[in-house]
Amino acid sequence: MVKRADFEKDFVWGVAASAFQTEGAVEADGKGLSIWDEFSRRKGKIYKGHAADISSDFYNQYTRDIALMKSMHINNFRFSISWSRIFPTGTGEVNAKGVDFYDRVIDLCLEMGINPWVTLYHWDLPLALQQKGGWVNRDIVDYFSDYVAFCINHFGDRVKQWMILNEPMVYTGAGYFLGIHAPGKRGVDNFIPAIHHSALSQSKGIRIAQSLRTGLEVGTTFSCSAIHPHTASQKDLNAAKRVDALVNRLFVEPLNGLGYPMQDLPFLRKIEKYMHPGDEIALHAEPDFIGIQNYTREVVKHSYFTPYINSSLVNAKNRVDEVTEMAWEIYPQAMHEMLHQFSKYKFKKLYVTENGAAFPDIVENGKVHDIKRINYLQSNIAEILKAKKEGVNVEGYFVWSFTDNFEWAEGYRPRFGLVHIDYESQKRIIKASGHWYSNFLADL
Repeated sequence: MVKRADFEKDFVWGVAASAFQTEGAVEADGKGLSIWDEFSRRKGKIYKGHAADISSDFYNQYTRDIALMKSMHINNFRFSISWSRIFPTGTGEVNAKGVDFYDRVIDLCLEMGINPWVTLYHWDLPLALQQKGGWVNRDIVDYFSDYVAFCINHFGDRVKQWMILNEPMVYTGAGYFLGIHAPGKRGVDNFIPAIHHSALSQSKGIRIAQSLRTGLEVGTTFSCSAIHPHTASQKDLNAAKRVDALVNRLFVEPLNGLGYPMQDLPFLRKIEKYMHPGDEIALHAEPDFIGIQNYTREVVKHSYFTPYINSSLVNAKNRVDEVTEMAWEIYPQAMHEMLHQFSKYKFKKLYVTENGAAFPDIVENGKVHDIKRINYLQSNIAEILKAKKEGVNVEGYFVWSFTDNFEWAEGYRPRFGLVHIDYESQKRIIKASGHWYSNFLADL
């Protein structure tokens, strides 16, 4: 079994969370509505009509949660700032009470010896900006830049690690193409400009943060999945190549100065309509790190009926005996594969900024048994160690998630947390996996 002592002492270990999924208090103390506040009120969009109005109530329970984190030997906490808690309409006047909340969270983390890692955008766009077009509107680049600058100027004296965007492929694809996430827009004419304006915001945000303060580590995060062909046929091999370009390469390659992967995804040529002079250069930045977020792999096959990519996923339930509550295959080798794939871009360093699994919690006599989660985490950490020994410059690992929370369109059904939340009483119970991680971190 892999041990913490197998890694260098300066390898970073932590947990992750996001504002919308945990904070609740959706309109408290001057906060403006986000696209997820509005989307989760639409009938039929969220599992059983769940909403994040309270969730795990981090806004009111943060002192309790951070103290719990400290007791578990966790000394790095990745969380996000709610844009609409700082700027209720996305721009203009600052909400002082919102700023004060994050000041208190950051200061308490530091007091407890916990290093705050802050994500600036974890999908909760201010609703007022969506009413102006959201990520489809090029003005979003300027609105976002102002927000980044404010946060770096105000919090950057204490927060040294920053992530600009969280998984841009997911929020543009699910939110602006498939319509299954907020803001519920559909079609390639929404998707294409949302891609470009997110990519521009990503690179500009990195440059702004780096220019405003020295001594920061500034990066961004990407979702990724190992993409494997269903058969060895050329059609399936080509299908896998297209899906890999869409899922794993779409945002990292322009950031790396390689441009969009148009050769493998010809429909991306539509993006040229939204390109302004100088955009090719503006897409490129030099982050101090990249966060990769891997949970599983996908197996794909050729499909005549899927527009733009002519590929379809082979359902994991039809391929393997056991899947997670998200219907994802348990395939830890994907972590090893993706670390190697992203290392080829030669970024300064990599962190695994999310990894975890949703399994049913078995609650008995005040204890939560989740052996499957322990096995999942152990096997993924082993794959990270393997990649590291092979020369991949991976320098840290964050479990998703610290507590159970609102899992977007899936509501409260899937539980990813190391800490169980009883949503009725807000009682916290450290799960067996949380105790395991605590003991793992204590093992020096």
